[in-house]
Amino acid sequence: MHFKPKNWVGLVTSLIILLVAGGLLMAFVRNNAVTATVSNLNLRRGPGLTYGVTSKVAKNSRLTIIGEKDNWYHVRDSQNHFGWVASWLVDHPGNLKQATTLSEATIVLDPGHGGSDSGALSIDQKHDEKTYTLELAQRVAKLLRAKGAHVIMTRSSDTSVSLADRPALANTNQANAFISFHFDSSPTDNLASGTTTYYYHRKSSYALAEAINREMDDLPLTNRGIRFGNFEVIRDNSRPSLLLEMGYINTKKDFSDIRSAHYQQTVANNVVQGLSRYFAAQN
Repeated sequence: MHFKPKNWVGLVTSLIILLVAGGLLMAFVRNNAVTATVSNLNLRRGPGLTYGVTSKVAKNSRLTIIGEKDNWYHVRDSQNHFGWVASWLVDHPGNLKQATTLSEATIVLDPGHGGSDSGALSIDQKHDEKTYTLELAQRVAKLLRAKGAHVIMTRSSDTSVSLADRPALANTNQANAFISFHFDSSPTDNLASGTTTYYYHRKSSYALAEAINREMDDLPLTNRGIRFGNFEVIRDNSRPSLLLEMGYINTKKDFSDIRSAHYQQTVANNVVQGLSRYFAAQN
């Protein structure tokens, strides 16, 4: 077979392109390595908690990134094992020493209301529900991040967020749990008291409701238990999701707790403990 000159030009050009592309690929591989800075890090079969664990990654191991999906890295370790790791747990900037199942979770926290939507008014008509839902969610977020979890807030300040956008954020990010924080209000002041855990989709969310609600028995307010709730933020949510009403803001006794830093921190601790138990049981 004889090649015409123009074919040689094409062949050489193609070869150059392949070499350059190959060089860029090798550079990508060399430069896209991360370090497992925590111990007990799982290597999973797919990008999420629902996939099985194939092996553990030793602390300080170098991992080569070969892909990414849903905030998880597809990696190869030094032993030539392939799998998926939670991206936020490699080159971790905090003081986390050891990964847990909770550490691998993506959790969306939803401080109810915000911006032009004040929510319910307090018993003294001077305070808005939106203020306390944000304070509580921020406390929960701080505790979860300290444990390594990937936390996404539907709002981090006094801004308006549509009801539809809140579950959409959880659905888009393949969240492992969604929790919306609220404070209840009764038609008449001082008529009702206590906390309530609401779910909508029993199959996906009831186990989460049980795990969280179990932790609410030691609060100074009565635990009214688990109930079905037709709320958009959990109804339109395909992820395990709850709406927590953590007291009646227009009841004097409840509001004295709601505005208390001690009460809010206790609730935050209990929510995190419930999430820890829930994810441990899922593993």
